[in-house]
Amino acid sequence: MDETHPFRVLELTAEERQAFLGRVRPGCVIGEQDYQFIEGIIVGLPEVLALIDHRGMTITRLRQLVFGARTEKTAIVCSAPATTGEAAKPASPPPPKHRRKGHGRHGTEAYPGAQRVRVSHPEFHARDLCPDCGRGKLHSLRRPGVVVRIVGQAPLAATVFELEKFRCATCGQVFSAPAPAAAGTGKYDPTVGALVAVLRFGSGMPSYRLAQLQESLGIPFPASTQWELAADLADVATPAFDCLVRLAAQRGVIHNDDTTMRVASLRREPAPLADADKPKRTRTGIFTTGILTGGDEPPIALFFTGHQHAGENLQDLLNHRDRSLPAPIQMCDALSRNEPGEATTLLSNCLAHGRRQMVDVSTSFPVEARHVLECLREVYHHDANARTKGLTPEQRLRHHQDLSRPILDDLHRWLRDQIDQKKVEPNSTLGGAFNYLLNHWDPLTLFLRVAGAPLDNNVCERGLKMAIMHRKNSLSYKTERGAQVGDLFMSLIHTCRLNAINPFEYLVALARHPTEVARNPEQWLPWTYADTAADDTS
Repeated sequence: MDETHPFRVLELTAEERQAFLGRVRPGCVIGEQDYQFIEGIIVGLPEVLALIDHRGMTITRLRQLVFGARTEKTAIVCSAPATTGEAAKPASPPPPKHRRKGHGRHGTEAYPGAQRVRVSHPEFHARDLCPDCGRGKLHSLRRPGVVVRIVGQAPLAATVFELEKFRCATCGQVFSAPAPAAAGTGKYDPTVGALVAVLRFGSGMPSYRLAQLQESLGIPFPASTQWELAADLADVATPAFDCLVRLAAQRGVIHNDDTTMRVASLRREPAPLADADKPKRTRTGIFTTGILTGGDEPPIALFFTGHQHAGENLQDLLNHRDRSLPAPIQMCDALSRNEPGEATTLLSNCLAHGRRQMVDVSTSFPVEARHVLECLREVYHHDANARTKGLTPEQRLRHHQDLSRPILDDLHRWLRDQIDQKKVEPNSTLGGAFNYLLNHWDPLTLFLRVAGAPLDNNVCERGLKMAIMHRKNSLSYKTERGAQVGDLFMSLIHTCRLNAINPFEYLVALARHPTEVARNPEQWLPWTYADTAADDTS
């Protein structure tokens, strides 16, 4: 038994189960593999039972959550033809892809962080006579030949400088060689804290795993030291994070959503009452909210962890908004907790959530689900074309009004007819999926009326995967301070990724210029720091 998944027990034969029970009887010594197997069952089964007890959980949804959905493409979800009268056409295999010989998955342009070495020809130079014909002159080609060499190295490397010392045999005075400039002024270079932040909060590597890796490579790096370096760098980067918060509040398109999180210190104390005069049930849930901005300006990603829901965190963000600006477009799912309490927004709901409602019932109602999914597929196709053509928000709005509005108007009439004519049981799963679309039709189709309104909230859900990855790998934050540090680094790292900027180099630049960052944080944002650092160096 080489897996610790709790459902591995379902794959065991009767003989393997009896052998396993024999090895774990009282008085027997349990092996490491058996222990890991038991640990997987103990940890995994409560999670599965919680999913089963969740209201609205279906067998299809449970299977997708446990084993993962392979795809939600219409052709796969609804394999049956749209009409029963049509003869199913045999699917022709796709033509094989032709790949030029000698070309791998990534070209040299995919290595912007690689060191570039110019290699001159040992014999020839520009304007030399051709050695073959002896008449023509050689000229340099615009694209040189390339060879990519990738080497492995430890995440952290160390150098021990052994300074020679002399002692006077008479007076005892000791004379030591001066430390070279490469030794720096401290034990840890500023790059170390930046790398810890990227590995810990950008890639989900827990501190103890990095400590084990470094110990095995002969360069110890305790988890406590990792935290100290990350916390110090977080203090330096806080002005830049606060500046991003103020800028995000002014943007015209804002996505928000949240996911559950674990913070050990917050689990021991209940959330404060909302109003002392009117006691309410204290909130014990802990969430990480993701807020991302859209539009033509550089995108910004922000994360906030605590007892507050996504709407409450969005309200805190919009408190920094200029009152003279129009209401922003807010993209979220249809949960009421995602809406701010006081601030006014143009609410736009996620069309992908409405589509997923149909995916969940496609097994039981393939014909109806296929009709809806094919209509939404056309809408997404038109939006992809607008993005490919580089249309402005106003041009994109007219594009959807001309092409997508007729499709959605027909779909709306068809859905309403299915409910009004009693063709669908309202309390069935299909009726619930239809009612979800009908009840939220206006916010689901805001992109047909307002320029710049997005179709779905996928960009925010992809961003929240950073928090989910942390929750799976590290299980929890220990303190609220740790959650704040994690939110800060996730915000900076994901903002860099959204803007195609190297997050490691950005954090290193902040670490090397703490005074300048505190004085002018606007000059040290992910899309401005490179010019500022170049000017500072010159």
